[in-house]
Amino acid sequence: MKKSVVLAFSGGLDTSYCAVYLSQELGLEVHAVTVNTGGFSKEEIKVIEEKALNLGVSSFHCIEETKNYYDKVIKYLIFGNVLKNNTYPLSVSAERISQATAIAAYSKEMNADYVAHGSTGAGNDQVRFDMIFNILIPDTAILTPIRDKKLSREEEITYLQKNNIFINAEKAKYSINKGIWGTSVGGKETLTSHLPLPESAFPTQISKTKPEQVELHFEKGELLGVNDEQFSHPTEAISFLESIAAPFGIGRDIHVGDTIIGIKGRVGFEAAAPLVILKAHHALEKHTLSKYQLTIKDQLSSWYGAWLHEGLFLDPVMRDLENFFTSTQEMVSGKVFVQLSPYHFQINGIESTHDLMSSQFGTYGEMNTGWTGNDVKGFTKIMGNQMSIYYKVNKEAMEKTLKQELIHEN
Repeated sequence: MKKSVVLAFSGGLDTSYCAVYLSQELGLEVHAVTVNTGGFSKEEIKVIEEKALNLGVSSFHCIEETKNYYDKVIKYLIFGNVLKNNTYPLSVSAERISQATAIAAYSKEMNADYVAHGSTGAGNDQVRFDMIFNILIPDTAILTPIRDKKLSREEEITYLQKNNIFINAEKAKYSINKGIWGTSVGGKETLTSHLPLPESAFPTQISKTKPEQVELHFEKGELLGVNDEQFSHPTEAISFLESIAAPFGIGRDIHVGDTIIGIKGRVGFEAAAPLVILKAHHALEKHTLSKYQLTIKDQLSSWYGAWLHEGLFLDPVMRDLENFFTSTQEMVSGKVFVQLSPYHFQINGIESTHDLMSSQFGTYGEMNTGWTGNDVKGFTKIMGNQMSIYYKVNKEAMEKTLKQELIHEN
């Protein structure tokens, strides 16, 4: 009997090569699996299935993972306001964790001899897939033809053409990865340090030029309403907001970061809804959380994003951080008003019953009702007491240093 392999299949160039190579060269029974994390419609899944079967796989299966992807990963990226290097919403990083986990579960169910993915040897995805597979299905061998054979995209295209499989070389110039938390775009420009992606490379073309205002409704940190529309699950709200904001060209950028394996990487992306949601959520938090909640959250969010990016999602410390983030969201409810314009959005303000700017306690810069001027005088003396002692104790040494600096300048 043939040995079986479960192949993580997206329908792109790399996984198409893997499907043919694993079947024809290694003689394996290939079971192609696509994990939908919000990037594919039913029609698109059907096209991917037809493509997989035409490549000669033994079976095709689609795992619908969008809501689980949100519940297990995206929710905490929102709670943490996570933007890698203050730019990138970890679109692919987060998605791969969810996809790898689903593939591992399916491989176990199929009792497959092997599991395979189409990652190259130069990127982050190889680590994320391998890490999840090694932990969840340690007895299943991992096959990675693209990485092991060190193939270029041109070599993959040539191989497939020799096997009578037509590949649109022009379309294959750009690697597109679409999910509910953003779409990444890689091409020849992102292999340089200076070239921008052309307009045509972005999946969503600009069709809106007249500014619009949207109202985002958050309940305990989760987006459940946009304008007058209410949704049963946040994934529906995210998709709806994306349809409104993406045609403005909002959320486009190029991220430059440090890869897990120690080299610099550059990737383009469009993530209209994620960027608007993260900034709107953060604005609401600044009104409803205490100073020290915000301070600690900023620090822990940075670690959470870094560890997720590096494939360490299964470390138990991530569950500890998620519990902390969830606790901070108890009062993060209300409306956020956002102005959308071509290539730009602006947070206009918020409305919440938990707003700590409540006028009953005073108005910043004008008046207060919670203390007197004399209270501030005493508070300032106590707050600055240690600094005052420092300067008195070290007065002579500081004056000597100052004189030396003045002599040196003259």
